[in-house]
Amino acid sequence: MNRTTTLIVTSVLSVILFALHWVDEISRGMEQAKVANLPGVAILVVWLSGPLVFGPRRTGYIIMLIGGILGLGVLVLHMTGGGLVGGRIANTDGVYFWVLTALALGVTSTISGILAGLGLWQSKGSNRRPAGSV
Repeated sequence: MNRTTTLIVTSVLSVILFALHWVDEISRGMEQAKVANLPGVAILVVWLSGPLVFGPRRTGYIIMLIGGILGLGVLVLHMTGGGLVGGRIANTDGVYFWVLTALALGVTSTISGILAGLGLWQSKGSNRRPAGSV
């Protein structure tokens, strides 16, 4: 599998894992399903447009890089305070799935972010004009 395909797969998988994690939090009552959460849906749409609409172009790389950083941020935020199994999630049914989605999201987002950063770095050099061209 080449790097571009891996980037697209990990980015889409990160969006799916984030959505599953978010749905799990809503079903547990940790988050509320209200109109105030619509910006979160917009974030998912933009994040998913990176790999599916823009692909291996500069805009796609930037969206996937930001998505990768934010996806890792979800794991980091959940590991602060009470930790992954402390606080409101402690001693609830299905905590295994909640932790699994958080960890998997952190891993896939990190891989996606690294690959997007590499793609962005490589595309920076390929867009230069040859000397003497107009």
